[in-house]
Amino acid sequence: MPSLYCFVALGIALTQALAAAYTNPKDYAQMPVPRQSPLPSGSVQQGLGPLLSKNASIFGPDDSRWPDATERYQDFAVPQVQVVVQPGVENDIPTIVKYANEHGINFFVVNRGHSLTSTVGRFNGIQIDVRSLTDISINKDAMTVKLQAGARNYETIDVLWKEGYVTTTGSCSCVGMVGPALGGGHGVQQGVHGLIADNLIGLNVVLANGTAIMVSETSYPDLWWAMRGAGHNFGIVTSFDMKIYPVTVPSYYYRNYVFTGKHVEPLFEELNKFHANGSLSPTWGGAFGVYTMEPSVSTTEATIFWTFIYGGSKEDAAADLSPFDALGPVAVDEGDVSFTSISDILISGLESDLCAPSKVHITGTAGLQVYNVTVQRQLYDLYNKKVAKEPLLSGTKLVHEGYAVEGVLRGKPEDSAFPLRDDNLLMYFDAMPPPNSGLEDFAFQWARETEDLWNAGEGEWRKPTTYVNYAAGHESLESMYGYEPWRLEKLRALKAQYDPLNKFAYYNPIVPLES
Repeated sequence: MPSLYCFVALGIALTQALAAAYTNPKDYAQMPVPRQSPLPSGSVQQGLGPLLSKNASIFGPDDSRWPDATERYQDFAVPQVQVVVQPGVENDIPTIVKYANEHGINFFVVNRGHSLTSTVGRFNGIQIDVRSLTDISINKDAMTVKLQAGARNYETIDVLWKEGYVTTTGSCSCVGMVGPALGGGHGVQQGVHGLIADNLIGLNVVLANGTAIMVSETSYPDLWWAMRGAGHNFGIVTSFDMKIYPVTVPSYYYRNYVFTGKHVEPLFEELNKFHANGSLSPTWGGAFGVYTMEPSVSTTEATIFWTFIYGGSKEDAAADLSPFDALGPVAVDEGDVSFTSISDILISGLESDLCAPSKVHITGTAGLQVYNVTVQRQLYDLYNKKVAKEPLLSGTKLVHEGYAVEGVLRGKPEDSAFPLRDDNLLMYFDAMPPPNSGLEDFAFQWARETEDLWNAGEGEWRKPTTYVNYAAGHESLESMYGYEPWRLEKLRALKAQYDPLNKFAYYNPIVPLES
């Protein structure tokens, strides 16, 4: 890929609601953390170690494994980990939870450490690190795959592809599978097969009291409903089964465009025609764009990159792309790849900036049905104004994700806790203030202004929505879990039943921790 495209960071599908009141990001980082007595790793090792399998590990900050185990994608409002416990087998996890409960220790599960929300910053205790649980087992007769909790997106795609199968996954190589699944799970396959959550068959879950259960449509059906959309609030998924499908598209055609400020209005007019208010053919994986600075194009104005992914040939895609060719882009790049390489085309592969850990991200999001052309011009002008004032934020990205949604719309909203099936377009603002720059407040204000514009463009009739997997932490519960009163009522009732002591309270919690 030419360097011009190094900022087309698709893999994030973030939407966010505008809550009635916003909090300064410094306030998030400074919120009170629940008290937790010091946990010497030696004492935990002595008490818990003999109860676990031979391949399990327990260690503290003085261990050489500590930096890798506690490294996170988001360095803003990080959890306070005192001891890391790495289970050797799935059956270790109930034992760890029971031990923690018996000794009054908070616990927190980490798959790949990619959560963006500030709510995880209130954790203090034991980290249960499931990254070693990576088994992927295909059942060709049942057309299913069983994934352990540590399986990553790219691993799942690669293993299935080699056997002639695909399933619904996210679009970012380095994230895990289970985290996105619990909140919905958007990705390039969703136009055909729906969300990751739509393809789940059964979940092996450890409850807050350490009980291990199987959750499915026929086993704990109430919890089955909740786990698909709000699952982070209810239990630890140690492994899960999901549907797989035979490969029917051996090659995907992609075309990348580079546009400038003069293209804003005609570009978004054509994009609205292309997406057709949620009616884009599922043959298209989608169209994904970003505003960011690219000095080789302009040093004073944002460059606009747009990538189209098509499940077929260049010739078959040509008619739909001809309006974008006619706009007179600055540059065009194209090619054919297998499904295993789409994340690289979208610059969300393992070696991409999108997967780079240990950076502060100040984010903002919105879910849209159509692009408001006037707003997109305002956003472009605002971007240029902000970068001119603070050049250190020139790496800021305004990401626009437009997946095909036919498969998502086939799901009934009432059948799961995922409430946002009418979001056709997913917006994401990401500013990364350099260390010690003091620009967090500036970036947060910019994020808020961007959110305000995106949401205002939807009109007063549509309330803001937040894709829970990528919430920043200050959004309303209604925006994440649904505005229909019955949704939160049902979730709170299930929370009281399955987690009455609110052990799972660190990831956009239904029942927030007390200050």
